[in-house]
Amino acid sequence: MTLLLDHPPAGPHARARIAATGAPIDKAAAVVILVHGRGSDADDMLGLARHLGRADLAFLAPEAVGNTWYPGRFLEPVARNEPWLGSALALVDGLVGAAAAAGHPAKRILVGGFSQGACLALEYAWRHPGRIGAAVGLSGGLIGPLGSHAVTPGTFDGLPVFLGCNEADPHIPLDHVRETAVLFGRAGAMVDERIYPGFGHAVNRDELAALADIVEAVSKA
Repeated sequence: MTLLLDHPPAGPHARARIAATGAPIDKAAAVVILVHGRGSDADDMLGLARHLGRADLAFLAPEAVGNTWYPGRFLEPVARNEPWLGSALALVDGLVGAAAAAGHPAKRILVGGFSQGACLALEYAWRHPGRIGAAVGLSGGLIGPLGSHAVTPGTFDGLPVFLGCNEADPHIPLDHVRETAVLFGRAGAMVDERIYPGFGHAVNRDELAALADIVEAVSKA
């Protein structure tokens, strides 16, 4: 199933595919937006959705044009990843807007992702306080060099933020994950940071269980 946005984003991801599964967006108990990593695709994230076994939820998975949301590493200065990053963030915002237009309050919208998608999901959450009900970053952190998020855009008022990462992830420096946790926490989010030993750049069973718990909470909000 494919979702069409009324107002697609400008820029490189204007023609991005949006895959969907689960309940129709206007009949779902909640909306879960899942963002893939570099080189992956929307179908990979819908596989994660199927693992959750929640037919009552609407799962939306955008797919980056060229399977990459932005060309550089997430820890580079933001300007180096434009205009791709801005277009990707606008696409996520369009999906959140579609969920809101279908009648879902912010508390019943979750945005999460893996790797590059986790970075995008967390950056979206950071830039849009009050727009969503939970953020999940599986192997990711806020986008940009350390110290580049010194200015808090607003308060997060208990927003659940899950951060899971391998302690020696080859793509995600641990100090970026920890700074992301500190920043969200200082801004009022309820952060669950879990650092795991030795399983590599992948999603583990504990993270899947945590995601299921957060999805359950959002669906009942």
